[in-house]
Formats: sequence, C-alpha cells, structure tokens
Amino acid sequence: MKATLREQIHTVIAAIPPGRVTTYGRVAAMTEASTPRLVARALRELPAGHGLPWYRVVTASRKLADHPGAAEQRERLAAEGVVLDDRDRVPEERLWP
Repeated sequence: MKATLREQIHTVIAAIPPGRVTTYGRVAAMTEASTPRLVARALRELPAGHGLPWYRVVTASRKLADHPGAAEQRERLAAEGVVLDDRDRVPEERLWP
C-alpha cells in the first residue's frame, strides 16, 4: 500500500468524533483510491502505541468485524456511549458523517 494512501486513511479515521462510528467503505470513499479491504489492511498494520481510534470503524452492516480486537472494540465504543442494539449493530444515528 502506498504511503500516501495509508496517510489518507489514517487522517479520515483520526477525524471520527468520539461517540460516532463510520464504515470501512465510507473511509475508503473519503480517500483518493482506497477500498474497504485496504482500509481494513491499514488498520491491521497499525503500529503498537498508535493513537488512532480504530475501534470507531465498523462493517457496512454496522456490525463489528470478526477480528481478535472485537471485544476491546465493543468496550471502547460502550465507553463512548455507543451501545450495540439487540442485533449487535451500531445504531444508525451514530454513523458519521
């Protein structure tokens, strides 16, 4: 992945406000040439100790992706007031932008 694309993805993710989430696809759409899969890859490759709110990115169906950090993601979102509904989805009103 090109460094400029990775930087664009990181910039979009850094802009997601607390208590809000966005999807991999929406992040991709806000960059010049990304795809949801490239966004997921950029998140997987984040270095230890980074400060990006990776946990504010969810799937197109507003669910948490199946990954090793899903439990931590759920906890971090809950700490920001984002509680998943009975179908394990983020409420639509929490989507950004």
